[in-house]
Amino acid sequence: MAQTNTVARTMHDVGLATWAGGSLMGAIGLNGAASAANDPRDRSRIVNQGWSSWTPVNLAGIAAHLAGGLQLTRANKGRLAGQQGVARMATAKTALTAAALGTTAYARVLGKKIEDAGDIPVAEGTEPTAGTPSIVSDAQRQLAVLQWAIPALTGALLLLNARMGEQQRPKSVIAGMAQRVNLKGSSKKNKKKS
Repeated sequence: MAQTNTVARTMHDVGLATWAGGSLMGAIGLNGAASAANDPRDRSRIVNQGWSSWTPVNLAGIAAHLAGGLQLTRANKGRLAGQQGVARMATAKTALTAAALGTTAYARVLGKKIEDAGDIPVAEGTEPTAGTPSIVSDAQRQLAVLQWAIPALTGALLLLNARMGEQQRPKSVIAGMAQRVNLKGSSKKNKKKS
């Protein structure tokens, strides 16, 4: 009976969808929606409460994605070593994941600075007012960039996942294994000639 990785794939994909979707909703929905509050101090409280409520869900999604990814890597170690292009794609995905993790962690550090400042006046989640303290306005300016960087990075991970799924098609596996064998054979021939 063939071994399946349904649980690992589900954790990996649902975790990434949570991470990507939540960051995009926060950038588009939560950060901007706070501007509907009349009192600029209420805007800060609304955004802070929203992100504080989302953080545990986001962390669970990230943890599920990483745990599922680790299990999938273990399950595909033969393809990583034997199929041309798989290791390169896995390396790119690891680097992109590290960048997304670092960006997300830094965004949380900045968000915590804003949260710790209390109910201060802001125009919206990532836009200060003239009365916003400088430590908060600096954090908001950085978050204005990061709020788009996180969905871009996690969206790129979704794209790589799709490409890696294509690499698992039987035709791709056979072609990749054949390329690896041909490269090894060519390498041995070149060594004998020199």
